[in-house]
Amino acid sequence: MKKITFALFFANRGFFPGSVIAAAREEMCAAVERVGARALCMDPSLTRYGAVETREEGEIFAGFLKEHEGEYDGLILCLPNFGDENGVKAAIKDVKVPILLQAYPDELDKLDFANRRDAFCGKLGLCAVLKQMKTKFVNTEAFTVDPKSEAFTRELIRFSAICRIVGRMKHMRIGVLGARTTAFKSVRFDEGALEARGCDVETLDLTQVFDKMKQISDTDPRMSIWEKELREISDTSDAPRYAILNQCKLGIALEELREEWKLDVMAIRCWSELQYEYKITPCTVMGILNKRQIPVVCETDVTNAPAMLAQAMASLTGVGCLDINNNYGDDPDKCILFHCGPLPIDLLCEKGHMEEHKMFTKTQGQNCSWGVNVGRIKPCTITVCGMRTEDGETRYFVERAEVMDITLDREFFGTYGVIEIPELQRKLRRMSEEGFRHHAIITEGDWCEALREALSKYLGYTEVKLS
Repeated sequence: MKKITFALFFANRGFFPGSVIAAAREEMCAAVERVGARALCMDPSLTRYGAVETREEGEIFAGFLKEHEGEYDGLILCLPNFGDENGVKAAIKDVKVPILLQAYPDELDKLDFANRRDAFCGKLGLCAVLKQMKTKFVNTEAFTVDPKSEAFTRELIRFSAICRIVGRMKHMRIGVLGARTTAFKSVRFDEGALEARGCDVETLDLTQVFDKMKQISDTDPRMSIWEKELREISDTSDAPRYAILNQCKLGIALEELREEWKLDVMAIRCWSELQYEYKITPCTVMGILNKRQIPVVCETDVTNAPAMLAQAMASLTGVGCLDINNNYGDDPDKCILFHCGPLPIDLLCEKGHMEEHKMFTKTQGQNCSWGVNVGRIKPCTITVCGMRTEDGETRYFVERAEVMDITLDREFFGTYGVIEIPELQRKLRRMSEEGFRHHAIITEGDWCEALREALSKYLGYTEVKLS
């Protein structure tokens, strides 16, 4: 993942002290560096104080942005003082990336005419202009915030996530590997609705996956790399040798297809052909890819593929697809998430144990489905997201949840976690009435606001509020 870059813009109004502009530039560059990003600044000699006040100075900054188009992922619009609306308007009229609007706070012991900033008031006026221009922007949680503060560091972390999501998902390619999982009409989707959101869907037959697997020899040098990763995420000591080899070949085949078709995310038909043809399930392989930010969603759930990518871009850690599966006794705010093991190692308490899929051995006999990674989700804060299409829209919900430090019966099959969400019963009713399916996409951390800003404001997805 390349280092994210922010173009920095400093607004000015002439009768305010020019010294605050130089200080703002230094402080903002330091804040950007603190979060591991890069600052792109215009040569300060090109305008008065290196800031923008007049329309003419705005045109100079617009030219700077044009010269560096494609080099920056977001724009930070900084108000060290009240600023000038005309200069801002001219400067950002062609900006196509997310904009973070930051205003400096005044200090109570520096409200004399020589020192006060009035950025609080200037931001209100500028927001009205941006609204008139139909220019989208991201606000800070506190209306004014100092770049030196921890609060602004959190703002930059959130804004970085927004920029990554928007940059990756404006034009994304979804690979559908296999026909819709036959038993699940719930995962049907509107390809046109996804196209309207910039999602190009490429449908490939599973025979293309199988053909690639057949061409990979047991001595291919990539096999040892994949086997090492399998052993890092799962205890494979009970798995037969053929199952390990076939899973490695599946991983290599998926990587090749992703590269050939330039896919950002994949949705796979994970049963029953893989079991009949290769006697494996893809769960552990998917966990490895989901750790690499190469998301693969289960059961050809195509509309949750964008949710996988959005979560991966927000957290820069692993993502996973789980079933919203069981109640947790009589506790109204808890439920059990479960799936067959497609979670990355960074979402697990420890590496799992590779087993057969009990549902398939029940119908097909032994040695038909190795690759389930049995384990438990680690206790942490997670973001839970789900997507679906309807009436030409792509709709989503997003919630914060806590994974509890609770262990279930040792015979509980697959990978699971007990989660807690306040007012869960009401939210489940809302989900079911809105037609969201039984799948949830999770990643570690609270990225709810970043997802809302990126998906709704910049990408045109429709949020369904569960509260």
